[in-house]
Amino acid sequence: MYRLLYPLRTFLIVSGHEETNVMTADWVTVLSMKPFMVGVAIAPKRYTHKLIEECKEFVVAVPSVDMLKDAWIAGTISGPKKLEKLAITFIESEKVKVKSIKEALANLECKLVDKQSYGDHTFFVGEVINYTYNKDAFPNNMPDLKHKFLAHVGLEKFATFSEQIYEAG
Repeated sequence: MYRLLYPLRTFLIVSGHEETNVMTADWVTVLSMKPFMVGVAIAPKRYTHKLIEECKEFVVAVPSVDMLKDAWIAGTISGPKKLEKLAITFIESEKVKVKSIKEALANLECKLVDKQSYGDHTFFVGEVINYTYNKDAFPNNMPDLKHKFLAHVGLEKFATFSEQIYEAG
């Protein structure tokens, strides 16, 4: 059962050129540091899947708990109708045509470099060609947990990370 891997960080995936769409995704991972690449698993029935295939790019936005309502809407309503219900602000990205999210703690602008089908999902691989971020949320290139990065526990339950840091060694 895949829920045994939870809680997982929650992200917002933005797609589309002519029209903007956003969906919530937990299945996002770093694949390479040089070049910087990320992967996201998306079901073919999702509208975002279609837009990424058409546009060949996407943005991975990092939400905080302040964006929980938007993350929930983006993950439970399909298609462009949900945009009317969102409180987020889409802004121009610097290197891709897909929009970024102003309120996000970070936005990673990705060019699609590969896609493979695995079971009931497609794994999209994007090279991160640009990123923007809230400097207060990432001092010294480390996440400041006071900014309450969002994690999905399961169903409608979410959490943030404790500010307690443990060091190994």
